[in-house]
Amino acid sequence: MAKTISENYSIGIFDSGFGGLEILREIVKELPQYDYIYLGDSARAPYGNRSKEEIYDFTKKAVDFLFKRGCHLIILACNTASSEALRKIQREYLPKHYPEKRVLGVVIPAAESAAQVTKNNRVGVIATKGTVNSGAFKRELKKLNFQIQVFQQSCPLLVPIVEKGEQDSKATKEVLEDYLKPLMSKNIDTLILGCTHYGLLENQIREIIGNKINIISEGRVIAEKLNNYLKRHFEIESILSKNLGIEFLTTDSNNKFEELGSKFFGKLIKSQKVFY
Repeated sequence: MAKTISENYSIGIFDSGFGGLEILREIVKELPQYDYIYLGDSARAPYGNRSKEEIYDFTKKAVDFLFKRGCHLIILACNTASSEALRKIQREYLPKHYPEKRVLGVVIPAAESAAQVTKNNRVGVIATKGTVNSGAFKRELKKLNFQIQVFQQSCPLLVPIVEKGEQDSKATKEVLEDYLKPLMSKNIDTLILGCTHYGLLENQIREIIGNKINIISEGRVIAEKLNNYLKRHFEIESILSKNLGIEFLTTDSNNKFEELGSKFFGKLIKSQKVFY
């Protein structure tokens, strides 16, 4: 009998909802040969206004679920989870429970890309409240270049707007202008979209900020960084399964996940509801 994806060493992509599907889309373009399991914890989304303890608990359970489902490498395609839970998972949870497996995040790759392209060392970040409060982007950017000045803007309205499918509305443009203008006044030359949902707003953001400001969109960055990571870590790459496909899992309604998730992924998807 043919094996399923869950019986092989696949790559897991975890997000609190739909935004990580844009990252998965870019990863699949770059690395179509591998098998993937996407898990969207839509029932508990958004994570941005949750406590640090809740975020860690939710993320740890998702990681455990994906490892038991057959993943060998997991990407936290959620900035809030990457900011608030990743370090503890890497330093405490993995060594004790899954020492041979790996969990990676999205904050460091995005920070690295911003540090490479900024010319005036003035970088803006738009993100959820949780990510901004964690200081993760500022911390990582300062590690790379202590001269970089980081200007952050919490954007609590953007995730609900995107999840309602209202990203093209006039009201959304007004909300974006309110969030972006304070950053533009700081003379930034680079803007990190520090939430996976914001990729669907990139065109509207570009219209507001113009062409002179670099936009760091995590989907493209993570795909390239993962490719490089696997080239450097043959011990992981060599055991990953290939050519079985993609599983889409959600903790919420299948219909809602498939309808909105298809917009993020760029093609129709079929999902399975799971509990953990």
